[in-house]
Amino acid sequence: MLRMEAVTKIYDGRGRTVAGLRSVTLDISKGDFLCVVGPSGCGKSTLLLILGGMLSPTEGRVLLDGQSLYALSPDKRANLRREKIGFLFQTFNLVPYLSALENVQIPLVLAGLNGPCQKERAAALLQQVGLGDRLDHKPSELSVGQQQRVALARMLANNPEIILADEPTGNLDPDTSEQIVALLEEINKEGRTVVMVTHDPRFAVRAKRTVRLRTGSVVPEENKSPAPSKHCCPH
Repeated sequence: MLRMEAVTKIYDGRGRTVAGLRSVTLDISKGDFLCVVGPSGCGKSTLLLILGGMLSPTEGRVLLDGQSLYALSPDKRANLRREKIGFLFQTFNLVPYLSALENVQIPLVLAGLNGPCQKERAAALLQQVGLGDRLDHKPSELSVGQQQRVALARMLANNPEIILADEPTGNLDPDTSEQIVALLEEINKEGRTVVMVTHDPRFAVRAKRTVRLRTGSVVPEENKSPAPSKHCCPH
């Protein structure tokens, strides 16, 4: 479904070059739940942005269903991204003056869905993430964990096949972090592909596969079968 072929990303700045990724090749199958781990600055977020069509690689190719993402025009790439890929970030990027329902409606407005259908789908998604009683609340009236769940519902609005989550629990307390990861597991069980960047080993063990990065390069993958209980911590 998603494939990176010998992808390198070089950043230039202040008279020096830094390699964000070094010749990374990676295959992600439909329905996979892949966790990307590694120390700060190792290239995890760079990898996710390149996978999602948001950051052009210096070398190499990214294929989505056999189509080269960066061979497309920016407009066609943006359309493909909107149709197939959902992003969940550590920062929620909610519009502060809109309600939870209106925030979730934003991608539906952009997709051209009519008003009643927008509200119906947005309300159903907020119900799915446990916020059916918070439809009219603005972000400032919600807890941090509730804001992340609004962001999760908004990400699901266009029914993406692929979910790319960059440290989605980074600003959350342990209980709320557990709720977010459990929701991602449920989304994966529905058949969606999930790629999650995390620094937390408690959540890394919940994925089907783990990729570890070190200084922009991939350390050999670990295949995990069977998956451990969600209540277990790594030894």
